[in-house]
Amino acid sequence: MAIAKSAQIRVGRLMEFASRWMAYSGGGILVAIAMTTVVSIIGRTFSGFGFSPVKGDYEIVEMGCAVAVFAFMPWCQFRRGHVTVDIFISNLSDRMQAILGLIGDLFLTGAAFVILWRLWLGFGEKFPFGSDGVRAALGMGDKPFFAESTYELEIPLWIPFGLCLIGAAFFLIVAVYSVWRSFNWVLDGKEERV
Repeated sequence: MAIAKSAQIRVGRLMEFASRWMAYSGGGILVAIAMTTVVSIIGRTFSGFGFSPVKGDYEIVEMGCAVAVFAFMPWCQFRRGHVTVDIFISNLSDRMQAILGLIGDLFLTGAAFVILWRLWLGFGEKFPFGSDGVRAALGMGDKPFFAESTYELEIPLWIPFGLCLIGAAFFLIVAVYSVWRSFNWVLDGKEERV
């Protein structure tokens, strides 16, 4: 009775693989941030011995954490890892739990769309390239007068915005997939473990 169940399973395997590796990359970014912080603290501690902190360590941590968060969001959505209050629905029937899961996935898909849309507009404000016609067609707004960059390292801000945009776009794709999966669970009468 489910809609394209075999296709949903095949697409699910692809979503799981891609979102897992995106989460691994986010974990790698966090490890690199932690190592940068440790090296910077050691440099500050032993500054009297000729060492120095990592230049722009605050900027690296700030941008890295933003990129890592967006790298984790697709995996969290695929695994249904977002915060839920199960105490209220644990006594409901399997079908009702599946229906409430579908409703939650629909709302989260809407939130993923809004996040992607607003991040796209922010990216457009920072991205200094492209003709006015192309930018208007893509909804990026007017070209900025100058390329905004970080203070110490002078990294153009459109680069971390673009990396976050990749994670947000994939988050929306996984959210749309999760609605399909949840709809099939409603038709089957119960949710499956992910």
